[in-house]
Amino acid sequence: MVYLPPHFIETREDVLLEHIERHDFALLITKRDELIASQVPVLAERRDGQLYLLAHLARGNPQCLDVYAGGEMLAVFTGPHAYISPSWYGAGPAVPTWNYASVHAYGTPRAIDDKAWLSGFLRRLSERHEARETAPWRMQDLPETFLDGMMNGILGFEIAVTRLEGKFKLSQNRPPEDRPRIIAKLEERGDSDAHGIARLMRERETG
Repeated sequence: MVYLPPHFIETREDVLLEHIERHDFALLITKRDELIASQVPVLAERRDGQLYLLAHLARGNPQCLDVYAGGEMLAVFTGPHAYISPSWYGAGPAVPTWNYASVHAYGTPRAIDDKAWLSGFLRRLSERHEARETAPWRMQDLPETFLDGMMNGILGFEIAVTRLEGKFKLSQNRPPEDRPRIIAKLEERGDSDAHGIARLMRERETG
């Protein structure tokens, strides 16, 4: 479970799903005798009212044993984060902090040893990310024997999500007059994380 002070809890499913779609490179965590973690790209899809996360692992990854065992898996979708200076507040005393957004998805994985399913998943995954390229690479242009050999080395699976937890720490515990100043200071920075946090804060101020 994640530490969730009431100020920072996000429960709106559309917000959580949008975050997963935007930050779809997940940290997958399981535990048997020890903790194991892998970072993988994920596709989210809803079928019959159930949210599923689709992914794959190299068959040499020991975490595949956890997928076959079907124990609980945690997928962490980390979003933007930014340092917040106490000098931005209207009154003190105060200390530095960090604003961030993260979604934790819990569920049970199911291994899928089906080449057709795996091929369809990999094609969808590559097309999703190739869409931004001016000349998209196409999986179907690979030699069939090469592609088949590559797929032999990976395990496809899906996680049926049983619980979503969103923690969006965006200065909700500060006085309302502080938040526009924090947003302005973040927007002055040149990094995308600061701008991402400013965007999330501004949405909540105007929402």
